[in-house]
Amino acid sequence: MLNGLGKDKTDVLIIPAGESNKTRDTWARLTDQMLAKGYGRDSTVIALGGGVVGDLAGFVAATFMRGIPVVQVPTTLVAMVDASIGGKTGVDTYLGKNLVGVFHFPAAVLIDPQVLATLPFRELRAGFAEIVKHGVIANDAYFREVASSARNLLDKGGPESDRMLSVIVQSIEIKADIVSRDEREDGLRKTLNFGHTIGHAVELVSGFSLLHGEAVAIGMALEGRLAERIGVAQAGTAEAIIEALRTAGLPTELPRPFEKGAVLEAMRSDKKARSGKTMFALPLRIGAMAGADTGWTVSVTDDQLREVLA
Repeated sequence: MLNGLGKDKTDVLIIPAGESNKTRDTWARLTDQMLAKGYGRDSTVIALGGGVVGDLAGFVAATFMRGIPVVQVPTTLVAMVDASIGGKTGVDTYLGKNLVGVFHFPAAVLIDPQVLATLPFRELRAGFAEIVKHGVIANDAYFREVASSARNLLDKGGPESDRMLSVIVQSIEIKADIVSRDEREDGLRKTLNFGHTIGHAVELVSGFSLLHGEAVAIGMALEGRLAERIGVAQAGTAEAIIEALRTAGLPTELPRPFEKGAVLEAMRSDKKARSGKTMFALPLRIGAMAGADTGWTVSVTDDQLREVLA
């Protein structure tokens, strides 16, 4: 890659792997390095890596010299179908994920599914959670397709197959269509948060021992049950979601032991909390989301949350 870009014009800045390194301290170190090397407003950041790299590099680009271009080159499945698409950038704090950030859309996104052949299986499987999510929120036929083909897509040869390429493209199309109609998450884009309200809290409380996709899978299972419990979703919706996740080998329950009170507390600090209430993006049924008349979110009480977490 350096040969194509020109070694004399390119520097490689490396960060340690893992969500725990997506912090303001890492952002400060990277921007200081760029300043020391003399980069300016005519520079471009290339984010080569997974979702952590994409989020962090995007935030660096958005804030360096008040904004320079960023090119996303995702190398994980979750980054290909989700993190690199939509312009959300940010870093985590001790209170939660992505609480400091900005919208900064990439100048380009370059995706090559062939790199998935070298991706660890756990990372590959975790990325499948976001694919399932896109089917739940927007396309019943797509959901059924990915649920029925999950095992083959995650098996040997599946990640770099034409079928996986088709799944990735359809997932990107779903997210890009939603983002294009609501770039700043004022309404419809909130549906993309399905599974993430509980998921982000679970990820934080786990100390990031759970991968993002694993936490989101748990979040979708629990939020699907929540949607049925409060009378929002059609009967059977949660079970369909859980079955698809289990087919992909993803978790659908809180690990044991797990501090449920800490999960509730983490949700109160989430960006989706409003006026002391937790707002959820919940399914109406597979392929459609509830809340069209309430800004695409549904208010849920702590008591209702405790019942589902229990």
